[in-house]
Amino acid sequence: MIQPLTIDESLGAEFHSLGLEFLVDFLQGVVSRHPDNLATLSELAQLLTELGRHEEGLVVDERLVRALPESSIVRYNLACSLALMGRPLEALDALERATSLGYDDPEHLVADEDLVCLRKELRFQRLVKRLIEQQAG
Repeated sequence: MIQPLTIDESLGAEFHSLGLEFLVDFLQGVVSRHPDNLATLSELAQLLTELGRHEEGLVVDERLVRALPESSIVRYNLACSLALMGRPLEALDALERATSLGYDDPEHLVADEDLVCLRKELRFQRLVKRLIEQQAG
């Protein structure tokens, strides 16, 4: 019987990261040829964030907001990027805008690691409380 190949954890993480970097390069090529492909832009922003390339992810999220200013999800993702960049006031503004556009998942807000820097902010706590109260309705 053939034994499965085992890869040490750090090597596996490196392979995963290399795969994501390859995918980012590919998606950037697609975007350069099709700049209005919003699905590709959205995927690119998510991958850049996952790779810790927060500044680049923020640029893409800002581009998505310009293209889809009334999308609660796009505003939410912008808030995440701003929070990761250490810009809590702007992140809270974006979150409040996302909720005014229909974002309504307080459990996800509280659990989202991208927003950890906002958890102690009174505005954040009030926003979560308001969403919970709206759900209880």
